[in-house]
Amino acid sequence: NTILTRHSVRAYTTQPIGADTIQALLRAAMAAPSGVDVRPWRFVVLTDTAQYDSIFGDNFNLPKYKNAAAVIVVCGQTTWVPRHSGSEPSAYAEVEPNKNWTADVAACAENLLLAAHAYGLGAVWTACYPYEDRMQPVHKALNLPDDVAPFCVIPLGHPAEDVAPKDKWDTACIHYNRW
Repeated sequence: NTILTRHSVRAYTTQPIGADTIQALLRAAMAAPSGVDVRPWRFVVLTDTAQYDSIFGDNFNLPKYKNAAAVIVVCGQTTWVPRHSGSEPSAYAEVEPNKNWTADVAACAENLLLAAHAYGLGAVWTACYPYEDRMQPVHKALNLPDDVAPFCVIPLGHPAEDVAPKDKWDTACIHYNRW
């Protein structure tokens, strides 16, 4: 039911979200699957609404952030150090590009959206990656490391609008045994 009734919410009341709830949402996000268990997700949690203008400026639809109790910038570490059989990385291991980071972080972001809905909160996925005009200002404003990319921006809050979920079921998208 949580999956089928989840919907994007873009207007919020000014009611705050507790730190425990934000931590629970992040815990749910981090329960996502990850290729080779790399877990490349990184988060910047913003709760100071005065920062929103300077971080997002004209690069996003700013009105949807204005009353958000929190904004979570979901990021991905684009490099990794290979491990063998779950062991710690060797001191001599080479840093490699992580070719799965976008898939891993997308699964993580979806978990966060589902958890927010389960808590009765509203949220919306706002794309950042792969749009350089969105990524660069966010990367700079948040002082992200070079190997961490902002993937999406998720404003959170108590819904100030009643949005019906979309029925996206489409049998034309399904093929059995072959195309």
